[in-house]
Amino acid sequence: MPHILKNENIELHIDSPLEGYKTSRFDWTGKITTLKFQNTQISCFENPNGENEDQLGKGFYNEFGIDHALGYEDTEIGGWFHKIGVGLLKKINHKYKCTKVYEVKPAQFTLTREDHKVLIRCQSEISNGYAYILDKHIELQDNGFTITYNLENTGEKVIITDEYVHNFMSINNDAIGPNYELNFPFNIKPDLFEETVNPEQKVLIGEKGLKFKNTIEKEYFFSNLSGNNYENARWELKNSKSTITISETGSFKTNKVNIWGQKHVISPELFVAININPGKSTKWSRHYKIANTTL
Repeated sequence: MPHILKNENIELHIDSPLEGYKTSRFDWTGKITTLKFQNTQISCFENPNGENEDQLGKGFYNEFGIDHALGYEDTEIGGWFHKIGVGLLKKINHKYKCTKVYEVKPAQFTLTREDHKVLIRCQSEISNGYAYILDKHIELQDNGFTITYNLENTGEKVIITDEYVHNFMSINNDAIGPNYELNFPFNIKPDLFEETVNPEQKVLIGEKGLKFKNTIEKEYFFSNLSGNNYENARWELKNSKSTITISETGSFKTNKVNIWGQKHVISPELFVAININPGKSTKWSRHYKIANTTL
């Protein structure tokens, strides 16, 4: 059963590490599957039909090392490498791909519940000189929630990776289209995008945000929105039909911002770069705020 944090405005459902999703991509610590604001659904599924929901993304799932899993290059085929927040994965080919399903040896997890907070620890074994302890706290506030991370390097090698939250969202199940507007605090640099997927040309790129000409029918994706510049980590999504706004603000500067989506979902992604020497740790947080602009 999920752990439910709830007040008069916000309702969060959080799966325990060994419940629900147990595939090899997303972090098992603090799988936020459901977000409601004043009983309005904000979160959604990666798959529009909700099929294979325990194998794909949903809600506010996060991931470490989307492009380069920790220690992958140092591992022989058939050996085991780290996926932070999951455990050890078995290497089956020469190139890591986050969407491939790998065999998992789960890390050691513990969970503690308080009135408005869930505290989760993931402790890895040592493999190829890498090891870590990840502590994640998910805390409910009056009009949102905060995710706080502490990652400690308990191994012999430097941990170099990144982390982001996928943010699978649609507000009140409204299809992605003219009712939505997504804004950032920095100038968007289309000429420096690493990848652009906009087959219908319905996603309109402005100076500091995105709008939609019509309802989206096909998958869209934009990477590297800030052109590798370090910027304030923040986005704000508005829905004019429901008059609900949701924002995420990171405690860090980000030099990688992506957007992915389909007709049923929009996912802005703020990446944090991580570099931790042995015996050291690093801490960061993400704060989500939801509001009804008519109030």
